[in-house]
Amino acid sequence: MPEWRIIQPQTEVHWQQVYDLRYAVLRAPWKQPKGSEKAEDDASSLHAAILDAQNNVIATARIHRVSEEEAQIRFMAVAKEWQRKGIGEAVLRFTEGLGRRYYKGITTYCLHARENALGFYAKNGYTSVEKSYVLFDTIQHYLMKKNV
Repeated sequence: MPEWRIIQPQTEVHWQQVYDLRYAVLRAPWKQPKGSEKAEDDASSLHAAILDAQNNVIATARIHRVSEEEAQIRFMAVAKEWQRKGIGEAVLRFTEGLGRRYYKGITTYCLHARENALGFYAKNGYTSVEKSYVLFDTIQHYLMKKNV
């Protein structure tokens, strides 16, 4: 049995695990309220999840179209114990593939990377465009883009 597999979440259990992982990685360390890991446009976005051998979500990301030519990747999260094992790259590639498959005409992916993730995204073909915003008064983000 493989160590992990990639899916588009469908079940209530997997959706809850996606949100739990988003919260644990992207919100809880900054003492943000539960619920801040959800976005109003989640239902109209495409989602990816990596499951471990026990069928638990260990990584997630989502993509949504922002214009005829551009799609944005958001909410990339990998469980701490799975980081630096190729999981982030796998979920990123799968998410980009969802964009290519479902959003015809896309020529560019964009995302707002946390400062500590700039190297990861650069290694995966993204170019830093500019500083974008500071989240929770502490986390500098950078707009990054990649041509498809």
